[in-house]
Amino acid sequence: MHKELWNDAAGGFHPASAPDYLPEQALREVQLRRLRAVVDHAYNNVALFRARMEARDLTPDSIQSLADIAKLPFTVKADLRDTYPSGLFAVPMGDVVRLHASSGTTGKPIVVAYTREDIQVWSEVMARALACYGLHRGDILQNAFGYGLFTGGLGVHYGAETLGATVVPISGGNTDRQLMVIRDFGVSALCCTPSYFAHMLERADELGIDIRASSLRVGVFGAEPWSNAMRHRVEELAGIRAYDVYGLSEIVGPGVASECTEQHGLHLFEDHFYPEIIDPETGEPLPDGEEGELVITTLSKRAMPMIRYRTRDITAIIPERCACGRTLRRMRRIERRSDDMFIIRGVNVFPSQVEAALLAVEGTLPHYQIILTRSGGLDQITVEVEVTAEVFSDKVRALEDVRARLAQSIERILGIRVILRLVEPRTIERSQGKAKRVIDRRHD
Repeated sequence: MHKELWNDAAGGFHPASAPDYLPEQALREVQLRRLRAVVDHAYNNVALFRARMEARDLTPDSIQSLADIAKLPFTVKADLRDTYPSGLFAVPMGDVVRLHASSGTTGKPIVVAYTREDIQVWSEVMARALACYGLHRGDILQNAFGYGLFTGGLGVHYGAETLGATVVPISGGNTDRQLMVIRDFGVSALCCTPSYFAHMLERADELGIDIRASSLRVGVFGAEPWSNAMRHRVEELAGIRAYDVYGLSEIVGPGVASECTEQHGLHLFEDHFYPEIIDPETGEPLPDGEEGELVITTLSKRAMPMIRYRTRDITAIIPERCACGRTLRRMRRIERRSDDMFIIRGVNVFPSQVEAALLAVEGTLPHYQIILTRSGGLDQITVEVEVTAEVFSDKVRALEDVRARLAQSIERILGIRVILRLVEPRTIERSQGKAKRVIDRRHD
């Protein structure tokens, strides 16, 4: 692993970022060598993967080029649940130094395993992500992602320590304490979900705390889709630069991809995670620039290699080189997933579209819920959104004006009309982790 020494100047180029600038040909050679090794490892140590390859008359020797990856079978989330707890492990339990798991809200939890080498890779890619945001040794990073079985907390923690930053492992919750620590410790970077940061800003306003006057300059947000409208709102309110970090437990956790200071797409750390974009319906690969479902193959994961894992995240590879100079390919920000889509009167709707429509209207707050119901055999959608205290306490005419502008904004983006319910601030329940945006009561 590339490490910065104690006497390297703070704020300089971090050695961990060196792979971000590999010449394309050298990067492709690394990818192919690692792909062939990880396929051989999975074939020989994971029964499910070997059976699926044999069903296609494939052996590890079938992979002679990067294009041959399309021959390999997909892995999906159900595979992890069906083989619970350790059916996809490719090493003995004695080689596993860490286990993480999903919350298991739908069926059995998803368990992921790491060897010591896997933890080192995870620390490295997360350090590279933080370096992309302009963070360095000397920064104080407050980590409000949840610790424990959730991968977010420890993933960011190890990456920040590898970078040489000072870590405040505060985890989620206790918002008043979070605000106190930002002020008292001179925190320069904060990591959490975007919805929780919106709640922190709200609480700061109630306490008379001006976040813009604090030392905070960088927000690192992930674990849930969030729109550019949300980014602009929190940047304006907090006086920070808000960056996206992407990851998922099944692959490694946070650190699969990150924005850089250009804020134009997320660089994929593709020396460790090989990306494909496929047609979600046919499974066929799509060229760079076309939108589809992101599929990732881990190129260095030893404990639990994931081969062609279908993320269900909708994005596209950006074909142009980034102005930051990194040679790693970028993907568009993830604002929607194929499995969070719902259909209303024949129209495909994503929560992120609703968020963008709401935040485009002045007088709204970044707190909303989408409630799906059924009446007379027809699906109905109600959008509940908080408005500012000034709007809510003003004359009826002001509320109706905001309602009309919201209805127009939503209809322009979604192409359908919705039932709008404007509520006063702090009506909608806050979340300290991932926000629950959609409540489906159609089958109650």
